[in-house]
Amino acid sequence: MNSLTSYSFHPTVASTHRLPPCFQIKPQNLSTSRHHYNGHHLFPFSLSIQVTKHTSLHAADSNVDAIISPPEGAIPVIQLEEFIEKDWSLLDSDKSNVEEFNQNVERIITAGKIEETSRVMVSIGSEEFVDKLVDSSPCNLLLVVHDSLLTLALIKEKYDKVKCWQGEIIYVPEKWAPLDIVFLYFLPGLPFKLDQILEVLAKRCSPGARLVISHPQGREVLEQLRQQHPLAVISDLPDKVTLERVAAAHSFDIAEFVDEHGFYLAVLSFLGSGK
Repeated sequence: MNSLTSYSFHPTVASTHRLPPCFQIKPQNLSTSRHHYNGHHLFPFSLSIQVTKHTSLHAADSNVDAIISPPEGAIPVIQLEEFIEKDWSLLDSDKSNVEEFNQNVERIITAGKIEETSRVMVSIGSEEFVDKLVDSSPCNLLLVVHDSLLTLALIKEKYDKVKCWQGEIIYVPEKWAPLDIVFLYFLPGLPFKLDQILEVLAKRCSPGARLVISHPQGREVLEQLRQQHPLAVISDLPDKVTLERVAAAHSFDIAEFVDEHGFYLAVLSFLGSGK
């Protein structure tokens, strides 16, 4: 097993690049403040992360220039003049009908059938969705997975008990398994095929676990978002035939499917590895 070293860094600017999935938010020393500059969100904050020692800090997709020469036994500090990441403001875009939107979010959460003993994971969830989830559905574990450190920082600022992990869903560590409910709140934002995602989740879910794939505004709004945010909305929601085929290949069964104007919901039940 690779050993881990803790680092502190101070991101200041948001844009379109991602840090590698080995970066992980830790619960302490996390504070944020929100500013704006030329239409971009700026989030000056300080937090502690973990990085595997073998990982290069000069990764091409992170655009990070850092030289680390710490004394032996000291914890090195990385100063990032500009922290750049993808803009996920589309998840909090204006809603023409707030009441209907909130009702649809409640339908999504209810579909998970969360209990106080449940272990829940949310992938690419908005702050608003996490707020409603925390307020309405107490659970044993709530893990939020997102490739945006800034989004996770804002969530962590409000809910210290919520676990946050920065990276892609297929790289989530096994330490939080088994999961009882998984919300793929914004599946079209994930850069993986549905087959890849279900293959990994089949190894992380408990028998009978529920996988909830959703969009509170349906395909029409999603297509509008795709045109406005082509770098963030990179795929579509699966139709029923595709979903049945991929689900069956990984021991999932469709328990509920709704694909109507203004709302999408697909609930899969995990049959377990002993199928």
